[in-house]
Amino acid sequence: MDMKMSINQQIIKYTNGKLLETTDDIVTEFPLTIFVNNEEFATMVCTPTHFEEMVIGFLASEGVIRFHNEIQSISIDENAGYAYVSLHSDVTTSQQYYSKRFIGSCCGKSRQFYFQNDVKTSKTSTSKQTLTPEQCISLMKAMQESSVVFQETGGVHNAALCTPEKMLVSRTDIGRHNALDKLYGYSILNQIPVRDKIIVFSGRISSEVLVKASKIGVGIVLSKSAPTDLAIKLANDLNITAVGFIRGNSFNVYSHTERIIDEK
Repeated sequence: MDMKMSINQQIIKYTNGKLLETTDDIVTEFPLTIFVNNEEFATMVCTPTHFEEMVIGFLASEGVIRFHNEIQSISIDENAGYAYVSLHSDVTTSQQYYSKRFIGSCCGKSRQFYFQNDVKTSKTSTSKQTLTPEQCISLMKAMQESSVVFQETGGVHNAALCTPEKMLVSRTDIGRHNALDKLYGYSILNQIPVRDKIIVFSGRISSEVLVKASKIGVGIVLSKSAPTDLAIKLANDLNITAVGFIRGNSFNVYSHTERIIDEK
């Protein structure tokens, strides 16, 4: 099956006071249902690339696995839209467990809303990594320039795993969480230590995105968009530096500002 990230669509475009026939590149939306140990676990609506990375990253972020060697086998049936994962051990996959809300005290800090499995899989960062303002701007520029699909369609989110000096890998998806799961899966598959890496992200830093970054294990999240108030509270609690509105030569640092160092 030839999985395309976008299709060319006939459209009518209104411009300069006229209706014109033309074409436009439209991003592809694809449903993938995941089975874990022969039990249906979740259906993800995604961009049809890097399925294995996405599935592994998603299962890790949900606390189903921690390491790649916990997976006995994984196969993707692209024609049917199924991913089959066999684990070496049994796992609880009931929807009650994976969707139940839990209200925690965050160790005496601000009271936050979590999914129950987020409580056990979120990690407080121990990263000692720092960035200069110039590196923040350079990494955002590198990620944006790498996304051909976004430039063609404008319909996807982009995420990249970086060191201070360069972008290591970037992933694209219609779902912002999927893009992050693909990065997580990539790091697990390739055994890449992530504690001192940086996530560069195109979308808004919501509380869910911040929690996803904490599960991956990074200490710095850079975004071209805004954070939410709950995301900032979580970033402070989880020792994560959240940087937003990286546009042109400016940005805002919202939490743990000590990691952004001006060497001038």
